[in-house]
Amino acid sequence: MEWDFVVNGLWRTADSNGWRASSAPRTYWHPPPTESESNGYLRVRCNGGLTQQRSAICNAVVVARIMNATLVLPELDANSFWHDESGFIDIYDVPHFIKTLKYDVRIVMSVPKTTRRGKTKKLTAYKIEPPRDAPVTWYRTTALEKIRKYGAIYLTPFSHRLAEEIDDPELQRLRCRVNYHALQFKSSIMKTSSDIANKLHSEGHFMSIHLRFELDMIAYAGCIDIFTPEEQEILLRYREEHFRNKTLVPRDRRFIGKCPLTPEEVGLTLRAMGFGNTTRIYLASGKLFGGKRFMKPFMTMFPRLENHSMVGSGKPEENTRGLAGSAVDYMVCLLSDIFIPTYDGPSNFANNLMGHRLYYGFRTTITPNRKTLAPIFMDRSEGHASRFEERVRQVMFNTHFGTPHKRIHPESFYTNSWPECFCQTKARNLADRCPPDNVNDVLESQLQNRVDIEELAGGTEIAKVY
Repeated sequence: MEWDFVVNGLWRTADSNGWRASSAPRTYWHPPPTESESNGYLRVRCNGGLTQQRSAICNAVVVARIMNATLVLPELDANSFWHDESGFIDIYDVPHFIKTLKYDVRIVMSVPKTTRRGKTKKLTAYKIEPPRDAPVTWYRTTALEKIRKYGAIYLTPFSHRLAEEIDDPELQRLRCRVNYHALQFKSSIMKTSSDIANKLHSEGHFMSIHLRFELDMIAYAGCIDIFTPEEQEILLRYREEHFRNKTLVPRDRRFIGKCPLTPEEVGLTLRAMGFGNTTRIYLASGKLFGGKRFMKPFMTMFPRLENHSMVGSGKPEENTRGLAGSAVDYMVCLLSDIFIPTYDGPSNFANNLMGHRLYYGFRTTITPNRKTLAPIFMDRSEGHASRFEERVRQVMFNTHFGTPHKRIHPESFYTNSWPECFCQTKARNLADRCPPDNVNDVLESQLQNRVDIEELAGGTEIAKVY
């Protein structure tokens, strides 16, 4: 096989097979409640990293819709993870968020004040910790009972607190409207990201790599055997402080693909696939554990390596630190021609980005199968390098590369929202046909039809509410 031909094709978007993204409702979608119709106010506190928070925000909107509640602008717990004070208004375009979702949920900036016995004070939200991956029925029963009783509830922590698989495809499409339309980063973050991507594209194609070779991930995976005794001590201490006690055998973990790929393994994989040393690479990652010792082999193979600090203006940028810096990495990776995740997991940066790239036009994603690659890398490290590149190619070219494909557990909805959030331009199946392009036009039309029907039925007073 002419591998150069295959590799050159990867710089283009994947074959869509006639599918395109669409999160517009396919059935009647009633408007959100007015203030008087709302069951109460919903507060949520979204914890974790950038994409874990994005998933939580999507879930919060869906939960508000399920409960017929008014959503208070979600709170971001950026301090415990990023050690900064960034809130929703510091990262996202709030007016755009509210406007985009105006046909889905009612959103307010804060819980209102109430007056009782001549005294005015803010309505106190009843605090609840929802079950992990709670089903829709929990929100329609337990949570709904509390919000009706207290007028407001506060769900914290709110990460992975709504089941990903929901039988109602319209609620799944709402998740996509939030994630891929409403959650737009602030203009300053968007500009920084666009400037970086444009600069990289000015010299041709570029790929982005999310290198998850970081302290927390390595400690979590239990992959400590390739480090010095001093580094192993740091990893073990971090694991003891942050994760539940569990005995892990590093070699066994590595053999079954539970370890993040090392920078050298990423480089060897790309080289085996046929990517040359002139390939332009944008690196998205936190602080790499082990430092230059582990990066040197990769940089020898692929010297045209950059990150947001290298291709920015050269001046200190607020938009390249903490949560905002992660947002810039996210956008540059979204805009890159090829994206390569080196470690994937639930609500992981890479997993969510893969879903966004799928929705954004089936942009090429190369996903290393760590479980299948691990024995090949271990053989090489032990001096058995025969047919190494051929074996790697056999693994790497047996993938979807970003094409539409059926979601199979444990693949996350946020990684692959096909088919709920897609439609087919020439569909034989009625359920797959594309609605009008503009989501707001669809919802505005449905809203107007409801008003017209109510007026014809004599429900003029009800219609005036809308």
